[in-house]
Amino acid sequence: MKWKKSGLLILLVFFMVLITIEFTGSNGSLALPGSNAGTNVKADSSKDSTVFPTTANLEENLPVLGSYEKLKELLEKINMQNIRHGGPIRYMKKGLALEKSTVQAPMGMADQKSEATTNGSSPDFSTTNVQVQEVDEADIIKTDGKYIYQVNNRRVVVIEAYPAYKMSIAGTIDFQDENFNPMELYLDEKNLVVIGSSVKNIPLVEPKKAPTSGESNTQGNVTGTVQKSFAPEIYPPRYSYGTVKALIYDIRDKKNIQKIRELELEGFYVSSRKIGASLYIVANRNVDYYILKNPREGQDLTPSYRDTVSGDEFINIGYDRIRYFPECPEPNYLIITGLNLDKPGEKANISTYLGAGENIYASTENLYVALTGYEETFDAKHDVNYKDGAVSNEKFSIIPPTYDTNTLIYKFGLNAGKITFKAKGKVPGTILNQFSMDEHKDNFRIATTSGDMWRTDEHTSKNNLYILDSTLKLTGRLEGIAPGEKIYSVRFMGDRAYMVTFKKVDPLFVIDLKDSSKPYILGALKIPGYSDYIHPYDENHIIGFGKDTIEVEQKDAQSNPVGIMAFYQRMKIALFDVTDVNHPKEKFKEIIGDRGTDSELLRNHRALLFSKERNIMAFPITVMEIKNKGGTIKGNFPQYGEFSFQGAYVYSINLQMGFKLKGRITHLSSEDYLKSGGSWYQSEKNIERIIYIGDNLYTLSKGMIKANRMSDLKEIKAVEIPQ
Repeated sequence: MKWKKSGLLILLVFFMVLITIEFTGSNGSLALPGSNAGTNVKADSSKDSTVFPTTANLEENLPVLGSYEKLKELLEKINMQNIRHGGPIRYMKKGLALEKSTVQAPMGMADQKSEATTNGSSPDFSTTNVQVQEVDEADIIKTDGKYIYQVNNRRVVVIEAYPAYKMSIAGTIDFQDENFNPMELYLDEKNLVVIGSSVKNIPLVEPKKAPTSGESNTQGNVTGTVQKSFAPEIYPPRYSYGTVKALIYDIRDKKNIQKIRELELEGFYVSSRKIGASLYIVANRNVDYYILKNPREGQDLTPSYRDTVSGDEFINIGYDRIRYFPECPEPNYLIITGLNLDKPGEKANISTYLGAGENIYASTENLYVALTGYEETFDAKHDVNYKDGAVSNEKFSIIPPTYDTNTLIYKFGLNAGKITFKAKGKVPGTILNQFSMDEHKDNFRIATTSGDMWRTDEHTSKNNLYILDSTLKLTGRLEGIAPGEKIYSVRFMGDRAYMVTFKKVDPLFVIDLKDSSKPYILGALKIPGYSDYIHPYDENHIIGFGKDTIEVEQKDAQSNPVGIMAFYQRMKIALFDVTDVNHPKEKFKEIIGDRGTDSELLRNHRALLFSKERNIMAFPITVMEIKNKGGTIKGNFPQYGEFSFQGAYVYSINLQMGFKLKGRITHLSSEDYLKSGGSWYQSEKNIERIIYIGDNLYTLSKGMIKANRMSDLKEIKAVEIPQ
């Protein structure tokens, strides 16, 4: 009997070792930095993963979905986890490890260089404010130095803008698809790309004996089923869904702009990037659970697409062309599409994965897709039994489980419109936006916030920075920054990172990243307010755009103090001097309006016009002002201002004088301001973007384009845009 017990114990230990090897690989240890500036850095060798072999094409090592049955099996597993958690949240196994790849890093700063080649008569001009040099981002406005293309309601308006005194509407691009809603543009010397959303009624596929990948029909790199209508037994014969649509126009002859191609993906738009002539679009498509639970012969749960290079019909992507990530299948499809615009007759490259994406970051060679996941952890007092996916009420504690958030990272190689999976990784916490990620010198850097701001125990919010190598293996981390606060903005600039956290004051942290194994805090500055967006001025100066704040004592119904709260107030611009990295300082600041003042720039970096060479900075803004200063609402909340201005604020900026307001430009008339009645005024004349061509500034709203001299802002010409 003793032998049997010891034998079972030996077998148990043996299998535990096998499981540990399976989930950690042969190299489970991580080289991690020491702690600095009050941060805690912990080595964790318990990371688990399914390790892919290092091969030239890691894509081939991802398992293939293969069949309807496998899809159903994976989704039922996810659904069971969601039921257990009480909601449709993403779930991942504890301790997913970090995987492999190679990477080259470009300079990670915004640039204002021209991306389109213009004729010799055109002057220099501003381009979209982007995160990474040579990686273009779509926007509602694009120019080639002579013409301006503007997304304007459900059309694209083409404006001949240069010379300014001859400015006129050259024409409009209207769309035959009444459901198409244009959102963003790309532009080069040959092509205009219009990206938008649409709604389509797609016929069910022709009945088959089983819902497999269907008959062979190769389109690009996808084998799938051509959708055909048939007489249904149950009405309606079609189902509706959203699509992401890209329309490509040849614009070389401005008087005869021709549409040359359409690409349509089933799903919703995540984001896109354009690198030279290569266009990449990322979309998500939800899985139809109704069809999954009520299958019908002939119905296909895989996403479809349409590329007019191959024909006008939608093609379902076959199960044999869809891959998934074993440790974290998602109840969605992640679709990444690449096009080479220099080869208009070449079919689109479609890569499809069972998964999802929330934010993307792209260098010139790699695309990173970030996704939030959750890990369920339990307090020591929490005792819940799960049986067949349901919660047993026998041992239920009032202490709920804790869900640790994580960010999954998928890395894809980009090459002339082709996409190849390279690596996967995971870090604790969640990211704010694309600026939370960066690639530099073969390393991927990412800043996250973990925990909850409202908690005061060990689960309170903390901010972190992680450095991963080219294989997305963790090499260094800095954790526990500003407990109780969360990240409001991040900017990576070479061997430094700048991080702004906020709860009551605005700490600006300067972080050294030279040693990828030992990131550490160089210095910090605490001032009222916060920055939503950080923009580089030069190597030793950065500009923060955000809000000023004040602290207000809160009282209960009996007027007893119950705490202090920080309330955002006016818009604030600050120029920070980080020459002395150990003692950063706020060199200049500018305050605009009162509580309620807002700018799209605080949510969208593309709304900024900045040129250090031309000493110009401009952005759209809605200004609210308090007429009778000093008042509060019920003693607890600061007073909001009344609407006083909408348009563009134009500044000159230098290191000697700081910010100097050159002037304001508006498209609203005196009558428009009177109509507002002191409330925020939504109008077709609200300025959305400011650009420059030569020595002139151009402000654009949906109802007007106005040209002003850059030197003194004197108006040259205004042209109304017919609605």
